[in-house]
Amino acid sequence: MKSTTGLSALDALTEALRRLPGIGPKSAQRMAYHLLQHDREGAAELGTALTQAVEKIRHCALCNTFTEDELCVTCASSKRDHSLLCVVETPADQLMIEQTLTYGGLYFVLMGRLSPIDGVGPKDIHLDRLARRATDGVVQEVILATNFTNEGEATAHYIGEMLKQRGLKVTRLARGVPAGGELEYVDAGTIAQAVLDRRLS
Repeated sequence: MKSTTGLSALDALTEALRRLPGIGPKSAQRMAYHLLQHDREGAAELGTALTQAVEKIRHCALCNTFTEDELCVTCASSKRDHSLLCVVETPADQLMIEQTLTYGGLYFVLMGRLSPIDGVGPKDIHLDRLARRATDGVVQEVILATNFTNEGEATAHYIGEMLKQRGLKVTRLARGVPAGGELEYVDAGTIAQAVLDRRLS
């Protein structure tokens, strides 16, 4: 029986798995065969979990990260320092900084980074929302924690100039994070030192 895409159910599953980062045709095919041959119950659980996630998870009204409620747990906490706002590219980067236990402020998650080659501009990473969030009268310092890739650096520079024009103090993570590194793959100790040694942007 063909799916709505015209593919067989097996081919449709394989194509869907190929959407995952780092998964090529052969890996996707092996995953599909494994699930169907050895773990059909796990495959069903995976399908249900994905469906529920797509239906229930949305963006936090303040920081733009993933949440099931209007505000995420971090933004809703009265124990966080609301004068500090850390800008990261992804929820995974936010999680890495949280795991260092060195930062007690709030976040804004861009869900990407500037990349003119890929057609990603300021509107695509919600810089209008960031500007409103950072100029709410409560935020005193914005920490730029984008990755140390070319695109991450360009994004940090753009945001830094935008916010400094609005009179905000803007700092950048120190170079404890290796050049070309992505926060998701850097050890927590290195990120902790980078947060503590942040500098003016």
